[in-house]
Amino acid sequence: MQLLDATGEIDDLWPEAGETLPDAGRILVPLERLEQALASPLEIGVHIPNDTDPKSLIPHFGRLAMISVDFPSFADGRGFSIGRCLRGEGFVGRLRATGPVISDQFTYLMQCGFDEIALPDAVASRQPLEDWLSQPELVTLGYQRGRQGRGSILDQRRNHA
Repeated sequence: MQLLDATGEIDDLWPEAGETLPDAGRILVPLERLEQALASPLEIGVHIPNDTDPKSLIPHFGRLAMISVDFPSFADGRGFSIGRCLRGEGFVGRLRATGPVISDQFTYLMQCGFDEIALPDAVASRQPLEDWLSQPELVTLGYQRGRQGRGSILDQRRNHA
């Protein structure tokens, strides 16, 4: 698994939970183990399927340092909506897209609020790091408003009319 953010390849600081939780540190747990992890003193990350209602996590925002959203396919856009919703509801921790997304989606993932992308090795081997890092310069306009307050193509047209 290769982990990328806007600066390039980064180290994964979130070990996946084993059978038992450690006594200290941070851990990434699947959604079905979230309640168990919340009872621990650990710094918690949770990995959620892309059919999870993101609003169900709101009560836990204070304890969640990272949320990883599953992208089972580059063609399944539900994870984009989940990321945007989590940020819109006030989640300020790390937000990770996990799965076989493609470099063309990198800018849109960042605009929806994702901080990093965990790519399967098969995808990473077909798409060099340079492809990922060049995307923000290639995609400068969009039809949706970006999370960072960036207007859309339609906003720009309206402002020039």
